[in-house]
Amino acid sequence: MHPHLADDLARLPQLLDATARHAVAYLEGLDDRPVLPSAPVPRPVALPERGVGLEGALAEFAREWDPALSSSAGPRYLGFVTGGATPAAVAGDWLTTAVDQNSNSALDGAGQYLERQTVGWLRELFGLTAEHEGAFVSGATMSNLVGLAIAREWLGERRGVSVAQDGTGALGPVRVLSGAPHSSVAKALSVLGLGRGALVRLPTLPGREAVDIEALERALAESDGPCVVVANAGTVNTVDFDDLRAVAALKRHHDFWLHVDAAFGAFAALAPAEAHLVAGLDAADSVCVDLHKWLNVPYDSAVQFTRRRDLQARVFQNSAAYLGPLGSTPDLVHLTPENSRRLRALAAWFTLRAYGRDGHREIVERDIACARGLGQAVETHPGLRLLAPVRLNVVCFTLAEDPTPQRLAALVEELAEVAFLTPTVYAGVPALRAAFSNWRTTPADVERISTALRHALG
Repeated sequence: MHPHLADDLARLPQLLDATARHAVAYLEGLDDRPVLPSAPVPRPVALPERGVGLEGALAEFAREWDPALSSSAGPRYLGFVTGGATPAAVAGDWLTTAVDQNSNSALDGAGQYLERQTVGWLRELFGLTAEHEGAFVSGATMSNLVGLAIAREWLGERRGVSVAQDGTGALGPVRVLSGAPHSSVAKALSVLGLGRGALVRLPTLPGREAVDIEALERALAESDGPCVVVANAGTVNTVDFDDLRAVAALKRHHDFWLHVDAAFGAFAALAPAEAHLVAGLDAADSVCVDLHKWLNVPYDSAVQFTRRRDLQARVFQNSAAYLGPLGSTPDLVHLTPENSRRLRALAAWFTLRAYGRDGHREIVERDIACARGLGQAVETHPGLRLLAPVRLNVVCFTLAEDPTPQRLAALVEELAEVAFLTPTVYAGVPALRAAFSNWRTTPADVERISTALRHALG
């Protein structure tokens, strides 16, 4: 054995203790650490011929790289839609690495059974039906891709062909209808061979990002055969929701697969006052939910659900002599693009077991209250303009006068030590987004951000 490996193995408890101390120091320092640090990124160096062992690598990381990392795990990182990692999720993720399970096969331990239990808990959390079966994937993009891959196979079934067997050429033209689709939907259609051009963007309601149901019904009536509808449960800019019950009701007269992108909007189901926003989610044929957002588990983690696991297995089955047959309960290797992956479900299992429904409800409701608090601060500041109601956990706003991308970028830079917000464009207006989904965020953080905004604007 290489001397550094042998030494690290012999000293593993002490070295892991040192790593834990560094991790704890990072987490405990999040309140005071700059959200976007100004430390330079280390210059690239050549691959070392001789290593320095774990202790040396940890010291170099602490010296060179740690100071340049963002505080994305912290309470005032409001860019994109980024959760942190609850204490239980951190522990679950550490153990995921330690036990190092490839949970895709029933031949290898209990990993996939833990995943099935966790998926069942998540199904209950979001109010889905017993028919909705699921699997873990890397993020919302992959969850949307898997759901749309199953939809593609459904289209083939309706047209008497198998796309999984014969390819997209056997399918013919496809229409995917949506009001304000996330960018990952077009990306998924490109990967699936359906083409970005298959996406038909429909009119949305005035001043909204929710699809116009009458426009959707007209588009369905004009469709030549079955099609796919991608509904939104929480858009990125303003967290707008399509009327899922009204969309699902159109299935009485029109033939379509209903995929719901509920990447973070599904968590509205946890808050009784907001649950009406996802009424009808249980009518979906496939659902995307991102877990490293509002469930606050580490990257990368998401879940996908579908009513048609038989079609899912037809798409993703992996035939090999060392794998078991599909059977009525396919191994996870037959359900997603990956043949091997870490036991992503363990971090989610830990946080759900540790805090239950009520603990995660408290996180969701507190983040919603924080978003509304910042929204009120924006509305009362003469130099700022709120661009949409704070429907859930995102505040979309801009400068009251001359909101150019350059001025907004300067504002982001000025706020960088206290908070991080991401730029966007809403209704043609350059804007900023503040997305609240971290379990640590409190009203005190909102006050710090509001104060920083006032100081930045003078």
